Formats: sequence, C-alpha cells, structure tokens
Amino acid sequence: MENKELSKNIANATKWSTVTEFVAKIFIPVTNMILARLLTPEAFGVIATVIIVISFADMLTDSGFQKYLIQHEFETNREKIQSINVAFWTNLLISFFLWFVIIIFSERIATLVGNQGLGAVISIAGISLPLTSFSSIQMAIYRRDLDYRTLFKVRIISVFIPFIVTIPLAILGYSYWSLIAGTICGNLVNAVFLTINSKWKPTLFYSFSILKKMLSFSLWSLVEAISIWSTSYIGTFIVAGALNNYYLGLYNTTMITVNGILAIIVTATTSVLFSSLSRLQNNEDEFVKVFLKFIRLSAMIILPMGMGIFIYRELLTDILLGKQWHEASFFVGLWGLMSSITIVFGTYCSEVYRSKGRPKLSLLVQFLYLIGLVPTLMISVKYGFDTLVYGHSMIKIYHILVNWVVMYTVFKMSPLLMIKNVLPSIYCTLMMGGVALMLQLVSDKYIWSFLSIGICIIFYFVILMRFPKSRKELVAIIASFNIPHKEKILKVRN
Repeated sequence: MENKELSKNIANATKWSTVTEFVAKIFIPVTNMILARLLTPEAFGVIATVIIVISFADMLTDSGFQKYLIQHEFETNREKIQSINVAFWTNLLISFFLWFVIIIFSERIATLVGNQGLGAVISIAGISLPLTSFSSIQMAIYRRDLDYRTLFKVRIISVFIPFIVTIPLAILGYSYWSLIAGTICGNLVNAVFLTINSKWKPTLFYSFSILKKMLSFSLWSLVEAISIWSTSYIGTFIVAGALNNYYLGLYNTTMITVNGILAIIVTATTSVLFSSLSRLQNNEDEFVKVFLKFIRLSAMIILPMGMGIFIYRELLTDILLGKQWHEASFFVGLWGLMSSITIVFGTYCSEVYRSKGRPKLSLLVQFLYLIGLVPTLMISVKYGFDTLVYGHSMIKIYHILVNWVVMYTVFKMSPLLMIKNVLPSIYCTLMMGGVALMLQLVSDKYIWSFLSIGICIIFYFVILMRFPKSRKELVAIIASFNIPHKEKILKVRN
C-alpha cells in the first residue's frame, strides 16, 4: 500500500473510530440512567461478578490471535487466509471448551466470586464465549484493513440493543436476566452482521505448523493481556481489604467515570494506531512519523481535557455522580489530569511494542509498573483515602518513566523528542488553565461555569492555531469531516 493511500486510510479510520466512540459515549450513559431506575443495585452486583468471569474466559479464548492477525505482515494472501482460518477454528474450539468448563464448575465459580447459588446465571452468560469468537476474528480483519466505517455500524447497532431488548425486559421485571439477554443478543447480532458483510468466510482448513508460528507471538500477547487485567483489578482488591465499602465505591466509581470520559479519544485512537503502525513496521521513517503525529493530534485534545477535568472537578462530579459524591471530586480532578499526561506520554508506547512484534516489551513494562504500583497502594491506603488518591495518581509518573526507558533503550526514541513533539499543546493547555482559574474567581454559579468552559475552549484553539504546524493539522482534520460551511471556516482560518 502506498504511503499516500495509507495516510488517507489512517485519516478515515481515525475519523470513523472517533465518531463511533463519541456516539457510543452519548447513548451508553442514557441507557445506564434508565436501567439504574428499573433495576436494583443487587442486580448490577450480580452482573459485575458475571462480567469478571466471562471477560477473563473471553481473554483466554482470544489467546492474542486478534493482535497477531493485525500485526503480522503476511507474504501472500493465501498465507493470510490460512492463518485467519487457523485462528478462527482454534478460537472457536477454546471458547466451547471454556464454556463447558464453566458449566461443569458453575456453582463453585459462583461461590468464588460471591454469588452462591447463581451458577446457572454464569452458565447461560457463557453463551457469549462462542459468539464473540465469531466476531473477534472478523473484527481483527476489519481493523487490519482500517475499515472502521463497518465497525462503526456494528457499534451503533450494539448501542441500540439495550433499547430493544434489555430495557423492555427490565420493565417486565426480569431483573439481571434482562442484562444477560441484552449482552447475548448484542454478541449474536455482531457475529451475524460481521460475518455476512466480511469478504472472508470460514473454510475447513487447519494447520498445526501455522498454529505453532502464531502462538510464538500470541501467547506473549495473552500473558500481556492478563498482566493488564491484573493491573486494572489489583487496586480494587487492595482497597477492598483496607477500607470500607463507601471508600471502595468512591475509588472504583471515580476511576470508571474519568476513564470513561478519556476513553472517547483513547479507544478511538489506540486500535487505529496499532493497525497503522503494524503496516509500517518495516518502514522506520514513516513509522516514527505516524507515531509522533498520532501523539501530537491526541495531545491537542487529551491534555486540555485533563486540565479541564482538574479545574472543573467539582462541577463535573456534581453533574455525573451527584452531590452525594462530593468527597470524590478531588480524586476526579487529579486522576483526570494525571491520566491525560500518562495517555500522551506512556499509553501509546504499548502500540509501538505490539506493532513491532515485541509483546514481551509491553509485558515487561506492565511487570515493572506492578512492582511500583502494588507497594505504593499498600502503603498509601494505610494512611487513608486522601493519601491513596495522591499515591495512585502520582505513581502514573513512574509508568511514563518506565515507557521512556524502554522506548529510548530499544527504539532509540528520545523522551525529549516526544515532549518537544507536543510542546504547542502543553503551552496552550497551561495558558488555558491560567485563564480558567481567573474566570473561576468571577463566580461559582453553574451558568458561569458552563460559560467559562466555552470561553476556555475557544481561547485554547485560538492560541493553538497560531502555531503553523498545529494549524495545518487542525485544518486537515476539519476538512476530513462533512461539516456544514467548512469551506468558509477553512478560508477564515487560512
């Protein structure tokens, strides 16, 4: 694929991926608000434990095949089709095996996760495993081809499934079964839609030599996925053992809420970045160029978002969680600010490791991060919730430093280059933060807060447009969308 054509495909993929996440992040909270009023907290508690079991089994089912199919450069189309078939049949067989194991030991598993007597719920929820094994391979093919327009349609259908299945069943009184039925229907629709529209269809082909070759990459990718899963849940286990349910609720809900906001950009860009870098893994100059451009464009949005979350943390907490969550507002702000910095300087580095076929490096980073994270959480939680907030937020800097050491040692990419790459965004974000603090001195009324946020956004982009490179890239982004009167906007900006 020519570089010009690849650049066009990357731009289109990023656009559709961003639109997808934006639309999803609008409708999903609406669905949750409706269901929260129809179902009890106990019903959500049952589903939360079911999700832990099924998500872990689903991670084992995939075995890292998705990442292999996206990352690997096949010599011929025949080799690619054969590898896809091997990944598909292996994936499907593992999913049926794990579902069978879950059914056999369902009651023991239910007791282990605190839902004694609800083994049947976990068994039935396990239907999702073979269904997702169908869709996961198809999704890998679409991502490899940077066809995010088709994935947009699938995601939109999934977003509306709760309105068609889950909410009506919840109204009829089916409690947590409504959530399970909605999830199964969503996975079924995804599998059928992707299979019908895909150019590839499963055929009766299998090769153990191809499987052996794939496992040399995908097993490390699987271990890396398990390490990420451990990093995500280790804090919950430590806090649950040291503090009461009230503070555990503040801790978990704050991180889920803030991560959900930032995920609009992160989820939309990471999969596109991985697919794009994988296609350029043998073209060093273009590889570095695309990686730095992704960071630069993401930083334009994520860094001011993080600063905004920190400065307007009390307003954000009141709107998203309610006044009873006021004690969590400082954690909301600090977590948002530190997460935005970590995403720009640390998170995207993982896509470099994977796209270069080096999942061991990503695993090493996760392992080193856990070495710093676990003692930090265990010590800070002893001094109370406030110390825990500072400890967990600040340890993110260590995560960035570990990534910088690996990037510089293995790929000769200097941290100074990465910082210099986003200097305009850092400068404009700091300027915007200063303006926001001054505007807050005027009034603490809600109406003024919303007005001052609008002023800050305009101020930020006006300053950013004064940098020629940033202006050129922003104009290119505007030009890629079908925005009404965009010609006039671009003419004014130029």
